[in-house]
Amino acid sequence: MFLNKLARASRILLAGAGAMALTGCLFTPGKFDSQLVLTKGGHFSFSYEGEITTMGLSQMAAMDEPEPFEPACYDEDMELRDCTGEEIQEQQADWEDEQAEDARDKEQFAKMFAGMDPSDPEMAEKLVASLKKMRGWEEVSHRGNGVYDVKFRTDGMLTHSFLFPVLEDMPGMTQFVSVTPRADGSVRVTAPGFGGDQSGMGQSMSMMMAMGAAKNNGGDDTEIVLPDGQFTIRTDGEILTNNTDDGPVTEGTLKVLHWTVDTTSKVAPTALIRL
Repeated sequence: MFLNKLARASRILLAGAGAMALTGCLFTPGKFDSQLVLTKGGHFSFSYEGEITTMGLSQMAAMDEPEPFEPACYDEDMELRDCTGEEIQEQQADWEDEQAEDARDKEQFAKMFAGMDPSDPEMAEKLVASLKKMRGWEEVSHRGNGVYDVKFRTDGMLTHSFLFPVLEDMPGMTQFVSVTPRADGSVRVTAPGFGGDQSGMGQSMSMMMAMGAAKNNGGDDTEIVLPDGQFTIRTDGEILTNNTDDGPVTEGTLKVLHWTVDTTSKVAPTALIRL
């Protein structure tokens, strides 16, 4: 009985932590290449090509699968023994309470994720369809296990902030990249999804969920996808500040800032550029 409760408590803790992380980090990057071009006059172009994962959400859905009731009792040496009728009734009542709590949690998850049910076997296809409806998503396909291969491209004038990615009816997401024009003509670029505190929980939680799923699947069926990519800014403007390791380099008429993004990225790429 004690072991059953301990396992239940661990599952609740992991699911709860995952819910908090995924409220802001529905998407996390896998292998990718992303580029932002900023030119005088306020024109920009942005691209992201590679992997995006919702692995944490997918594995939380797997954790949500109902488990059949199986009474288990142990002696003082923690060896399995036969349960008494009273113990079976008590464990049965606890199990029914857990199923009801899981159902409530599932409803809350659906509310947090724009009505998407993480246990819906068609969720991946629905997410693909939602992304393809929005401008810029040239290619979106679900590889499996919450991993998507995508190609996103857009360009325009920075008359207002640009955020990537954005999902309809999903407020409060942590964006991979945020580009904000200021009144003085400068542009602030931050990439919270590529490093720092905001990305750290999503990356760590995805890894934890993936490892848990791999264990449940025998360790052979689940692909663990972690951040591994390059983010580059090219501009003909004046770079006022940046946090690259090596500073800007010149390529033709443009200045170039470059960041390598992986699980060790502790600081979000940041730059301030006057156009």
